[in-house]
Amino acid sequence: MNQENNGNYSADNIQVLEGLEHVRTRPSMYIGSTGAGGLHHLVNEIVDNSIDEALAGFCTEIGVEILEGDVIRVSDNGRGIPTGIHPREGISAATVVYTVLYAGGKFGGGGYKYSGGLHGVGASVVNFLSQWLELEICDGQHRYFQRFERGHYSEELKITGDTDKTGTTVTFKADPEIFETTVYDYELLLKRLREQAFLNAGLKILVADRRDPGNVIEEPLCYEGGIREFVKHIHEKRGLEPIGGDIIYLSSSQGDLSAEIALQYNDSYNELVLSFANNIRTKDGGTHETGFKNAMTRVVNEYGRKMGFLKDREKLSGDDVREGLTAIVSVRLTDCEFESQTKVKLGNPEVKPFVEKLIGEKLMNFLEENPDYAKAVFDKSISALRAREAARRAREAERNRNAFGKAPLPEKLADCSEHDPRFTELYIVEGDSAGGSAKQGRDRKYQAILSLWGKMLNVEKARVDRIYGNDKLEPVVAALGTGIGEDFDIGKLRYNKIIIMADADVDGMHIRTLLLTFFFRYMRPLITNGNIYIAQPPLYRVERNKKVLYAFSDDERDKYIAQLSENGRYKVETQRYKGLGEMDPLQLWETTMDPERRTIIRITMEDALRADETFTILMGDKVEPRRVFIEKNAKFARNLDV
Repeated sequence: MNQENNGNYSADNIQVLEGLEHVRTRPSMYIGSTGAGGLHHLVNEIVDNSIDEALAGFCTEIGVEILEGDVIRVSDNGRGIPTGIHPREGISAATVVYTVLYAGGKFGGGGYKYSGGLHGVGASVVNFLSQWLELEICDGQHRYFQRFERGHYSEELKITGDTDKTGTTVTFKADPEIFETTVYDYELLLKRLREQAFLNAGLKILVADRRDPGNVIEEPLCYEGGIREFVKHIHEKRGLEPIGGDIIYLSSSQGDLSAEIALQYNDSYNELVLSFANNIRTKDGGTHETGFKNAMTRVVNEYGRKMGFLKDREKLSGDDVREGLTAIVSVRLTDCEFESQTKVKLGNPEVKPFVEKLIGEKLMNFLEENPDYAKAVFDKSISALRAREAARRAREAERNRNAFGKAPLPEKLADCSEHDPRFTELYIVEGDSAGGSAKQGRDRKYQAILSLWGKMLNVEKARVDRIYGNDKLEPVVAALGTGIGEDFDIGKLRYNKIIIMADADVDGMHIRTLLLTFFFRYMRPLITNGNIYIAQPPLYRVERNKKVLYAFSDDERDKYIAQLSENGRYKVETQRYKGLGEMDPLQLWETTMDPERRTIIRITMEDALRADETFTILMGDKVEPRRVFIEKNAKFARNLDV
């Protein structure tokens, strides 16, 4: 009898996974996930090695190409990975880099002063998670080649010719046995590589999509102005108008630690601070970002008191100071301490006081030397302070109103009988007509209906003080029960699913976008927690002899017509739904609300910067960026996933 059947538990049951086997068994430990995020992370790991060569001063050009079959090729003109025999492993050092975890030239051996890839697992992990990988190295004398298949190799690194060029080329195919998808998003790669070009002034990066030989896309990236151009690009793409003056650029170095910061205010009410350590985007911030924010708040307050802009005991908060601010914070240091292999937060304690000193000295000097610029910044910050105080008064009034009992539910809410939020869902419906059908067609036990009417407030163009008490938004806030902004508490959420159900037309899309913008700005945990959904009502009703099919696209309609007419022999009735109100309760239940048959799209936010940019473009004042976005993304409108 084996151990699995007799219940014995011994040393034989303990698995020890090393290197290749461990990475392939637990890939998410190394790349975050096996979804699209992890797939694109493979490219980042290889590109980061080339970026490190640029940081070291040996690389001026990098190429990143998507080839047919979603094969990736990354090339650079750096020094080339060392090809000599490793003294301990007895094989080529290049082979060691691609087959041994925690092997590389970034552990203080003098190969790199600055590097984002300090763990030494990037190249080997990409190799281990690839169906195949080919490595080509040029060292100025010879060209070397080696092929790997799922991390294994049958031949040693070998010389294939002579050359006077230097550099490394890595070509690989992500393993479909590991990843949920192996199809790359060109725009996602382009966005990240553009960041790298901004962060490394003068570095040339060629990005190309060659999957379709008849429609090759190439984009050369090179920015001599570095992170200054990064700020300019963000404002231009989002259609934001700078205020105050030109982009402020500050830099400093101390031993092996250096920092550069570019910042500029704009006419929006939202802040955007992007931080980087050794060119790696730190999405969760860290000591460099904390130092920047703390110092910005302190310096602007000190200058305001010095110039008499602030009244007695008046103090600007960090949110006040950063309203409408776009800033890039980039630091470089010898030993980066990241929280994990995916490098989302910087932990080096020495960076915080260094950045605080840089801002404290150089920003104060800038404000004193540019009084008109400083006054424009203060006018915006003081306006933000006044709005924050008004919002505080509105919050307190709301709390006092509800102090002696539960907040009243909105009149337009038809609640469900189930009280356990794990099993309930709220449909937010456009219009009384559709709301009436939804109320009659729903499952009253667990489905609640909230009807909205009239044009909603565009929160992208409004400060927080206008949100409280707004007659279109207050019913949503009251129904959900969580509060908004700094009062938001997801533990008080009354429904597990919040489903936006609007007409499948331009007006419906507008209402969906207004609601999503509100959730994104003031109830963001609902999106990050996966509580927000978009209902997908049908566009057509196709019928013959009481047999009814519902079509969600023109192609599906045509298919059903051909199917029911039996190739034109019978007449088929087709109805185009102009709105949800045209469906009777039973039709609405069968097509859009029945959990067994409906289609709903969960709203996700894998990339907060992309989502923030999308909402700014769609709901901002500038027409041209919105027109470009709509033209570019119109084909995806039926499956928008922000």
